[in-house]
Parts: sequence; structure tokens; C-alpha cells
Amino acid sequence: MATALKSETATGPRSMGHMALHYKKPEEGPLAARLLGMLGYVLTQDLTLPDGTHFYRFVVDGKHQPRGDGIVYLSCVPEAQRELMEAIHGALNIGTPQEHPAVATMREKMDQDPEYGFHYGTLLESLEDLENVFLTLEEANRSDPELKGRLKLVYNRALPGTAEVDARLDASPIYKNATRHAYGKNGVQAFLETDILSSGMLGETMILEFDYVFPGYANHVLSVVEWG
Repeated sequence: MATALKSETATGPRSMGHMALHYKKPEEGPLAARLLGMLGYVLTQDLTLPDGTHFYRFVVDGKHQPRGDGIVYLSCVPEAQRELMEAIHGALNIGTPQEHPAVATMREKMDQDPEYGFHYGTLLESLEDLENVFLTLEEANRSDPELKGRLKLVYNRALPGTAEVDARLDASPIYKNATRHAYGKNGVQAFLETDILSSGMLGETMILEFDYVFPGYANHVLSVVEWG
């Protein structure tokens, strides 16, 4: 079994600093920022760059605003990266009858499990907050003129076996009909996949994960990974 190495120089606490996200189309910066606001991120800066695109700074919670952690930066996919993605799409014949079979295989795996590829997770301290955010997204995906049909939502319940957790989820507006399960007990996951944001090897979509852990349990989905 591997032994974790201890740093000889780290003497103070650490925290996650920031995540840099990209929106795909220059004209959709404001839409991408609106979506992050719907997810509960707090906008602290909107900077218009010389090329006319927007660079945004969000924090995951207002308490982080004066700090250097808990930050989500949002900007347009850089030109060179956009050109590289276009070259990859061309080389793989994406969207044509000659599309490379590896593309379909990867998409199938991502459809089966949102955690299969790159994703970014945010932990919420309130299950009610998580439910309200995703109920809002469900409605936006049905009726919002700019977002309709562009939000794929997936819910993972906790592995069954904890009576009070199971009962709470049976009463949940988003988890009561969920058939998928997380890789662990006493916590839930909710995933948003959207083509407004770009990530992964093909740059087609981005997956954002939102988690809640029921208090009082040493073992939960974010502390111990379980299988089945």
C-alpha cells in the first residue's frame, strides 16, 4: 500500500483556490453568467475585454468575496483553443457519417455516468437549497427562451440502507423518482450538463456537479467510495 508523503515545508492551512471555466460562444457570455447565477454562484466582477467578450469572477459563497479562494472564473474559450477544437472535430469527422467510432463510445460512457470525464463539484450545506436550484433549472429547461433544451439534469440518490436518509429522499421533489445511485451512502449528487460551457477533449459540453452530505455520518459519499 502506498504511503502518503508529508510535505516538509507546508505549515499552514490550504483551501481550493479557483476553477476557470469557459463559455463556448463569445455572444453567450451574459447567458453563461446568468446560468452560474442561477446555480447560486455570486458575481463579483464583470470585465469587458478588448475583444468584446466578458471575463467574470464568481465566488461559491459570499464569504469568499474578499478572499483568494472559492473562486470561479468564467471567460470565453480562447481563440487558439477554439481552433484546436475545430481541428480535432475535423480530424475525427464529428457530425458526419464518417465520424470516428471512439466519439460515440465516449459520449455513451458520459451518458451512463456524468463522473466518467472531467467535471467540477460544489458542496452545498442545505439539501433544500440544492433541490430549489435544480427545480429552477428544470423549469428553465422547459420554458426559458435562452435555456430551453440546453440543460441536461441527472440525479444520484445515496446508496440505500440509512432509514432516515432514504425517507428524506423519498419525499424529495427531485430525488423521489431518481433510479440512479451515488458511489456511497448518506449523500446525494445532482449534475448539470450544458453546451453553453465547454470542457473535455471535444469541448462540446461542461458538467457541473452539486453535492449534499447528510450530517452526522462519518462515512458518506464524499468520504468513502463504495461500489454497488
